[in-house]
Amino acid sequence: MMAVRRSPSQMFLRWRLFCGQFLLLLHVINMVGGQIRYSVPEEMKKGSVIGNVAQDLGLDLKRLRAGRARIVTGENVQYTELKTDKGILVVNERIDREQLCGDTMPCSFSFEVILENPIELHRVTVEVLDINDHAPVFQNRDKPISFEISESAVVGVQFPLQSAEDLDVGQNTLQDYILSPNDNFILKQHANPDGTKYVEMVLQKPLDREQRPHLSLKLIAVDGGTPQRSGTVNIDVTVLDANDNAPVFSQSVYKASVMENTLKGTSIITVNATDADSGSYGQITYSLSKMKGSAADIFSIDAITGMISVSGLIDYEKDRKYEVRVEAKDQGGLTGTSKIIFDVFDVNDNAPIINIMSFSNPVSEDAPPGTTIAILNIKDADSEKNGQIKCSIDGKLPFKIESSLTNYYNLVSDQYFDRESVSEYNITITATDYGTPPLSSSTKLHLKISDVNDNAPLFDKISFSAHVTENNSPGVSIFAVSARDSDWNQNARISYLLEDTQVSGSPVSSYVTLNSETGVISAVRSFDYEQLKELQLIVKAQDGGSPPLSSNVTVKILVQDQNDNPPQVLYPVQTGGSVVAEMVPRSADVGYLVTKVVAVDVDSGQNAWLSYKLQKATDRALFEVGLQNGEIRTVRQVTDKDAVKQRLSVIVEDNGQPSRSATVIVNVAVADSFPEVLSEFTDFPHDKEYNDNLTFYLVLALAVVSFLFITSLVVIISVKIYRWRQSRVLYQSNLPVIPYYPPRYSDTLGTGTLQHVYNYEVCRTTDSRKSDCKFGRAGSQNVLIMDPSSTGTMQRIQSEKSILDEPDSPVEVS
Repeated sequence: MMAVRRSPSQMFLRWRLFCGQFLLLLHVINMVGGQIRYSVPEEMKKGSVIGNVAQDLGLDLKRLRAGRARIVTGENVQYTELKTDKGILVVNERIDREQLCGDTMPCSFSFEVILENPIELHRVTVEVLDINDHAPVFQNRDKPISFEISESAVVGVQFPLQSAEDLDVGQNTLQDYILSPNDNFILKQHANPDGTKYVEMVLQKPLDREQRPHLSLKLIAVDGGTPQRSGTVNIDVTVLDANDNAPVFSQSVYKASVMENTLKGTSIITVNATDADSGSYGQITYSLSKMKGSAADIFSIDAITGMISVSGLIDYEKDRKYEVRVEAKDQGGLTGTSKIIFDVFDVNDNAPIINIMSFSNPVSEDAPPGTTIAILNIKDADSEKNGQIKCSIDGKLPFKIESSLTNYYNLVSDQYFDRESVSEYNITITATDYGTPPLSSSTKLHLKISDVNDNAPLFDKISFSAHVTENNSPGVSIFAVSARDSDWNQNARISYLLEDTQVSGSPVSSYVTLNSETGVISAVRSFDYEQLKELQLIVKAQDGGSPPLSSNVTVKILVQDQNDNPPQVLYPVQTGGSVVAEMVPRSADVGYLVTKVVAVDVDSGQNAWLSYKLQKATDRALFEVGLQNGEIRTVRQVTDKDAVKQRLSVIVEDNGQPSRSATVIVNVAVADSFPEVLSEFTDFPHDKEYNDNLTFYLVLALAVVSFLFITSLVVIISVKIYRWRQSRVLYQSNLPVIPYYPPRYSDTLGTGTLQHVYNYEVCRTTDSRKSDCKFGRAGSQNVLIMDPSSTGTMQRIQSEKSILDEPDSPVEVS
């Protein structure tokens, strides 16, 4: 043997290499701390405890907090959450095993727990256990499975039935099929390579169409969960004649591949089946029956050639594999089946998807900047760079996008709103991924700004003037005020109110009224210009906001004069009985002022301008009247031939349209002494006519009084005679007499009757020298008829109806 002698330098180098490798190994062991695995059932509530990570990894709670322990996962949804204060792992989101893994077993997801200072990385795997939360479902459970089977079908012929789907796995998935009891068919179950089951109905006893031409069965699919779930579909069998060979496919299983987004109509594969029968029973038609998923909507088959083509949208992100069952049926109703498996290859074809999770609409116009308007959830089904998203707002709008949680974005306001300037916004939000070429999608939000009552009603002017003609009809419209409010809806609904003010000591509401909706001011009464020339009122416009805002305006209503008052003559004064005369000496010269007619008109303006005209005169050539001043002057020299008594009729007219007038009689005496005037004016026709009327009424009154006196005297004598005759009859008769008293009569002097009240009413007028007499009429008249040949007396009473009379009743005395 040879001894190998190493130098000290070589040994030193080998020692350094060994130390470096040892330190590297320690560092790797420190970074990868360990791996733990948990099992949890699906559909656990949020916050449910999965496991104690700190205990299972042998970590202290202080180490978890100091190392800022956190979970790192590559999934979009974080199903778990690490509670560092307790060191436990809890459920963060609802876990649906069927959504997470589909048919894959076992179903699990993994994530890493990272700690810092020093860095530690621990892998945690959570296995999701299935629970029986889905019942078996037949795709066309509402439509029965129909078969047309020849009665010559041999025992053992198989009829494929529609398979049920159960999204659960393991023991909870579909376990068995049950056929309702019958004499002809039994079930035969088969398993697919993927573990799913399909079932066939096998004829165990020949059919007899003449006995039972139609059979109704039920196929029940049950799972193995607890509690057990099931699904049912009806089977209708129609028995046909003489077809004993079913079609047979060239392969029991066909396989094909297809790219997602393949155009509709693209051919994929052609299947082939043969039938040993001839004629119509050998003619085969192909059809697809769904086994699982939505393949029936994706693929179609030519019923004659058996060529299968794409008829729907193929999406790799939705289904990565399709399994369909193809049936070949002859004209006799026999069917052969085969299965086709389609593998789908993926392409990058997904744009970001924008979901509006919350949208506050409308937003108040007083919302401060930073108010969250909407919360968006944006996802991209693609992976890596193709699934990364950037979000933006189109145009210059007072909004911005802020990122919050994973895949969540907030749309917030960037400034104050003013609804009166901009009442609504059309916001377009665009999400774009980082793929090549980039794909994008957008959504539009129509945001309305709700109104705040921040604007008071405004009038066009600070004051208004209106005119109304006096003697107006009550209720006539005078003026309409109008205000505008730039707010909206209830805040802009204006009501008009009349402020409570006084006009000439009375409330303004007693003069005018205001329509609260239209603002129309109407008169309550008829105005009189001579009493009220103008009135001033305050109108308040108030909106319907809360609190309400208002503004006031002053409205001045001017009453316009009408010519509704005739002139009033103040001088000379007209009296009813006396005669007033103006004396003119016979020596009066031309232009001598006889008198002056003084009149006034309470109207105003031109309606009060008066003019005087001489209407009639005994001698029109002797006098004239001043047109403007009403002065009566002589036109010529008075002579001895002029009559002493002169009568002038002067008319006074105003200048209104139409004009009104008044007439005054002026008596003028042309004489030098008063006795001469008195002798001429004592025999006026008025006094003579008055005396004639007085004499007539005096004679009439005397005649009426005389008539009443004679009538009363005749009545008294008749009553006396009646009583005397009544006493004689009673004296000569031995029968007892019971006197009868009519209503409201009393017995006077034994047996006589006389009404209690018999009124005479005499009225005499005042303020005249004429008299009238009025006599009240008796309530009834009694007529006494005396017949000497009879032994009795009959009294006949004729009564006039009055408010005191009773119904008449005959009175007989025998």
